[in-house]
Amino acid sequence: MDTETLRLPSGPVDLTAMPTDVAPGFDGGKAEGKKALVEMGPELAELQERLFAERTTGSTRNVLLVLQGMDTSGKGGVLRHTVGLVDPQGVRITSFKAPTEEELSHDFLWRIERALPGAGYLGVFDRSHYEDVLIVRVRELASPEEVERRYGAINDFEARLVDSGTVLVKCMLHVSVEEQKERLLARLDDPSKYWKYNPGDLDERALWPAYRDAYEIALERTNTEVAPWHVIPSDKKWYRNLSIGSLLLEALRGMDPQWPAPDFDVAAERHRLATEDPLA
Repeated sequence: MDTETLRLPSGPVDLTAMPTDVAPGFDGGKAEGKKALVEMGPELAELQERLFAERTTGSTRNVLLVLQGMDTSGKGGVLRHTVGLVDPQGVRITSFKAPTEEELSHDFLWRIERALPGAGYLGVFDRSHYEDVLIVRVRELASPEEVERRYGAINDFEARLVDSGTVLVKCMLHVSVEEQKERLLARLDDPSKYWKYNPGDLDERALWPAYRDAYEIALERTNTEVAPWHVIPSDKKWYRNLSIGSLLLEALRGMDPQWPAPDFDVAAERHRLATEDPLA
């Protein structure tokens, strides 16, 4: 699919002008989209394994997928259906909750730095450092001056990451207020999903316009050339999963990781296996 349609243009952001129930860059429907995601799995898995293997040569390269969105936008679904296509041993997932007292005693990026993926890994942030300019702004948990400082700090931080060999894939999962309502109701209709329901989600939902404003500001201020944002229409779950899979595949293809060359004599080792009998 054409992932360029997902990239956020530079300039002011108006999320109300961006549909949430469309499938830009893909000509098929739900069945075709699910099939396309499954079919990209083998290549995605091989490229990620190559990246994981490459670290044994001293490479410091890695990938960081940032998933940011309102409640029910589908971060968990992406983890299961898209990230789940690759070998879990090469994946590091971090879900950022409310900061602890220790974390609050440091700069907001302290806990983020500690969770960065190591060489060769696909790191996934389920929510991220952007919480510190979203909920913090909406709930007024920091002064306006501090929030303003954080936009610049985030840009500097992400530029350093890219310079050090990280490929950043930033995705805002764009869901409508109507679709969120349907997904919350579905949790209340199914006893097996009660555990996923949090009454506090309705408190955040009541602040939808404020969150939309906060997202628009954050997207505009941190949509840089080295770390661009992608806005993912997320009312269609299959399209959301396919889009992020396509972005990851594109990122890994661009990195073109290679299998490490052997640091031993292959022919000699083959001969040893053919001629030696450990039970003799």
